[in-house]
Amino acid sequence: MRGQTHNITILVLVLVSWATSIGAAVDCITVTGLVSTCSSFITYGTPDPFPGSPCCEAVANLGLIADSTDNRRSLCICLMALITTYTTHSTAIATLPGICGVTLGFIIDPNTDCNFIE
Repeated sequence: MRGQTHNITILVLVLVSWATSIGAAVDCITVTGLVSTCSSFITYGTPDPFPGSPCCEAVANLGLIADSTDNRRSLCICLMALITTYTTHSTAIATLPGICGVTLGFIIDPNTDCNFIE
């Protein structure tokens, strides 16, 4: 657990500096906090999230954040940073919206170009 906490701390620091430099409309710390609710599934593949679970509620909140083009682009940038940082768990992160029945307005994929999100 200590190593996982250390990794999350480093990630938060990286995202804070990155969000500040890009002037993100969506706060990457908020996104990271919401996604961290799903950390057990992302890290270990279990338990599977389900609609109504704390993980899916957090993903639903990501869907609420994605309420404008600028916010979707910023959310995309934050999520791409997460999947780049946690490449071994990127598939789990990418599947969360589908598992939870949430639409973000873009696909979470390493090849997604956030600049072209409408």
